[in-house]
Amino acid sequence: MLPRTARQALASSLLAPYAVPVGGRLGRIHPEPEDDTRFPFQRDRDRIIHTQAFRRLQGKTQVFVAGEGDHYRTRLTHTMEVTQIARDMARTLGLNEDLAECIALAHDLGHPPFGHAGEAMLDAWLRKHRRSFEHNRQSLRIVTILERHTAAYPGLNLQREVLGGILKHGERVPGMRFPTGFRSSIEAQVVDIADEIAYTAHDTEDGRKAGLFAVADMERLPIVRSAFAHARHRGTSLRGALIHLLVHDVYDHATRRLAKQIHASGDVTRLNRPVIRFSAEMRAMLSPLRRFLHQRLYFHPRVRAATTQGQAILRALCDEEYRAPSEKVLLLRESTGCPLAVAVADYVSGMTDAYAHQHALSRGILPS
Repeated sequence: MLPRTARQALASSLLAPYAVPVGGRLGRIHPEPEDDTRFPFQRDRDRIIHTQAFRRLQGKTQVFVAGEGDHYRTRLTHTMEVTQIARDMARTLGLNEDLAECIALAHDLGHPPFGHAGEAMLDAWLRKHRRSFEHNRQSLRIVTILERHTAAYPGLNLQREVLGGILKHGERVPGMRFPTGFRSSIEAQVVDIADEIAYTAHDTEDGRKAGLFAVADMERLPIVRSAFAHARHRGTSLRGALIHLLVHDVYDHATRRLAKQIHASGDVTRLNRPVIRFSAEMRAMLSPLRRFLHQRLYFHPRVRAATTQGQAILRALCDEEYRAPSEKVLLLRESTGCPLAVAVADYVSGMTDAYAHQHALSRGILPS
């Protein structure tokens, strides 16, 4: 077996000067001895994958309610696609693949059932109790408080670079102390744009396969015309062509910016805007597609009907669990020391679509 130190030296030799080092810089909240075989971010990846929150992603809505069709994306399949794109991009750009993978795997852990509609409902419900809900903050709460790696302390004790990458806009969370510059790694920026690339491509595919719009409806969109031309030339799918065009636009744009502005990791922190982004030309081409997806997919009556029903289920569950808390909610409140409303949101947001429906039915509060 190649010694860990030799493997770490080899991995480090492949990193650009502005990448986060193989062993990280910021450490963990609770110091740990190094593992004999795995690098720090590889250990974090394994901890994330083995959580209950990660497994539950398979039963949570991406756009279509989970279980509606065998081939529509769920939060889990979306997460795996984001992870694949992020790893490939990190490798190509000389970045820390393991860190990018960790952030990608954890970035949607905090999403509640029924997609963004469920998130909006939970936020509105919590605001009545002088709190708020946002899925990135909930993802951080999951890996730092709700999940456990050891009985010695709450959370998974992930490297701080991973925790910072989970917070999408660098916001501060009351009661959680972390170093400044959390959102400064280029690896975190890679995951952000991989997320955008993945959902743009797969939402286009899922909407078309669901019959909500046809190929002909999209042919007037500049980015789709370019993707069709690329697909015909390469013999690939529209989804594959879209991903190729978007990824390579990022490569071209990022390579120029990195060569001109970034020579060390500190340069990333000093910039006020992301280094990893689409070119102005690509952003202009993407805007019509985003408008199209909002009109023809996200706000389609069929999608809205399902998510509106989901919101009603979550609202009923929150009201009932607050009025007459179940044992699980009481245990959450006791183990975390949080207010009852937050414990209710922790419990309900962790449910899968099917479990939320089943639990509302079992408590006799399923909306008609």
